[in-house]
Amino acid sequence: MYAPRNVPPSPADIPGWLQQELLNIQAAQLGPFPFLQLQEIHVEPNKTFVGMTVLADGVDWNPGSGPGVYCYRGGSWKFLG
Repeated sequence: MYAPRNVPPSPADIPGWLQQELLNIQAAQLGPFPFLQLQEIHVEPNKTFVGMTVLADGVDWNPGSGPGVYCYRGGSWKFLG
């Protein structure tokens, strides 16, 4: 997870600080995560693609089996649990 550091007060130190921040951002994006956090959604996404995975609220938007995690495959939403 990326947590930004404070900008150094000296302008001469900013290039090195910026380089390290960019490396920290890259590492945070490429590293493994112990979990996947999905935001619960209340309407079907406007654009879907194969493999899209969502957490449906099951009330405002129910893809078929109530609240839960769904994956878009074969032209429809598949309930994962």
